[in-house]
Amino acid sequence: MKSKKEFQTKEQHLHRLQEGVSFGDGKDYSPSEYTKMAREKAIEWRDMYYRTDNAISSRENSIDGSKENGDGDSTGPAPSNPSNGDSANTAAAAASTPSSSAGPSQPVDSESKEFNTENLEKDYWNIVETQSQSVVVEYGNDVNANDFGSGFPMSERGRCLEGGTIDVDKVDLPEPKFGTEDYYKETWWNLNNIPCAPDSILRHVRVGINGINVPWMYYGSLFSTFCWHNEDNYLYSINYHHWGAPKQWYGVPGSKKDAEGLEKVFKDYLSMKMRDVPDLLHHITTMFSPRLLKQGGVPVYKLVQNPGEFVVTFPRAFHGGFSYGPNCGEAVNFATHDWIRHGADANERYRSFARPAVFSHDRLTFTMANHLQEQKAYNTCRLLVAELKRVIDEEMRLRNKLLEAGVRDLSGEINLPPNRLDQLDEESADYDDKRLCHACKHVCFFSCVACECSQSKVSCLRHSHYMCRCPPEKKYMMIWAEKAEMGKTLKDVQAFNEKLQATSPDTASGDVTSPTSESGIVPDVAPGAEEDATKQKGKIIDLSCVFPPRYPLTAVGSKGNAEEMSGTDVAMARPNKMGLEEDEKEAKRQKQNEEGVL
Repeated sequence: MKSKKEFQTKEQHLHRLQEGVSFGDGKDYSPSEYTKMAREKAIEWRDMYYRTDNAISSRENSIDGSKENGDGDSTGPAPSNPSNGDSANTAAAAASTPSSSAGPSQPVDSESKEFNTENLEKDYWNIVETQSQSVVVEYGNDVNANDFGSGFPMSERGRCLEGGTIDVDKVDLPEPKFGTEDYYKETWWNLNNIPCAPDSILRHVRVGINGINVPWMYYGSLFSTFCWHNEDNYLYSINYHHWGAPKQWYGVPGSKKDAEGLEKVFKDYLSMKMRDVPDLLHHITTMFSPRLLKQGGVPVYKLVQNPGEFVVTFPRAFHGGFSYGPNCGEAVNFATHDWIRHGADANERYRSFARPAVFSHDRLTFTMANHLQEQKAYNTCRLLVAELKRVIDEEMRLRNKLLEAGVRDLSGEINLPPNRLDQLDEESADYDDKRLCHACKHVCFFSCVACECSQSKVSCLRHSHYMCRCPPEKKYMMIWAEKAEMGKTLKDVQAFNEKLQATSPDTASGDVTSPTSESGIVPDVAPGAEEDATKQKGKIIDLSCVFPPRYPLTAVGSKGNAEEMSGTDVAMARPNKMGLEEDEKEAKRQKQNEEGVL
């Protein structure tokens, strides 16, 4: 937060979020400048439209040093009221569990309205759905953690991909205890580390990809929006809320039926736009209410994320939401071994849009096959077998077809570098970028087709006929992976999978089940969700506490002494909150140093 470097924000017109319009560039801010701006806007907004608690106002005034007045520009939202219709209330109520039968809530009288998530949610959807007021916010999204710093400390044991150091005296030490400084550096819950965790296959991607295996920071303001999307390559994602106001999340299960259902709603409402921009959903600029999705038969779930909480999204699961005030989050991707089938689906989808993937799916698949010792379960290893068989069968079939048509095999005459299968490093990624199919942008990992008429174009085996009008005799094939080599890889994985089948207890189940599986086993209510919602219901959003947390964290109720915690406990742990007196001292000290309210 002390960084003087500035990031560029995105300017979001809330009243146009249903149109799929691209976001313009907002102003540039340092992290502290952005948070100061966002806090001032939120207080102005609250004082204009909500009942203000005198105690909260006095606390904020003591931090600011001067009283905030209610005068402001037109960027504040109009509160939901009967004259604006019921759509906003319906949208807010609709994003419950699919089994909910609750009807829309009634608007609240503005004079008695409290500044809480329930009322702000209604206001948000009132603006988005009815366009009752022009509202513009600035969102500090996709901020490079390498440039502005991660909210997590950096590993000293080589567990993060970029930015850390290796202390040789610590590498072989036992895992540090919870609550110690080293714990936060080395835990796999640290978002710098989780992509490289032992069971994450992204650990083989050794080139830094911002937002994928290197975290992005997110600086939010009141109603700044992360629009509906799913993750690149249908990866898992994990988002941590460092500090500030809560975030509202909405989610749709990642099953084929539900994901395609959301896409159909988008096509129905934005048919002309998606005709011109078929990959509109990948632009992350469109927000439809849960009400519209549920009308289209799409189940929608919601939760409120508070500081100190993680949110995990599953492969292909669409998600979106907005902030309830100034806050700071951090997110990154990871992938467990069951991801392989979802990665295949994402790869096919990208090829249909001619959209480059963030890394070669085929390369990562064969890299997984080259690290068989990491396969622990039969049911996930057999997914790898199935994917290897699928890509090898297609590769051999298309090779034979093209060679029979007259395409020449020049692989014996051209010295091609072998594919590296131990890891995906920067050199490998650069080489892959040079062999993208001109038609579908797929990385030609096993082989490609080129023509005498061009020194730069290459094609995957599916689309060689789109490359040019030259006859097959002028085209030639370059092969990086021979049939025997690919066949041996498949046989090795099959043999290893058979050993797992004989020893693994999970062979009795018929399928790999997960919350996003096609088996339809999706609970009506996530464990703990109802209890958490009850605890948070009606809670006033306190804009006085927008300071970063102090580490180390301690177990809830531990009175400052670190305790051993389970993974679930760690996920729900809250940062130590600075007391009011410390808040005021910190604010005054930093004001004297001319560093703003932070």
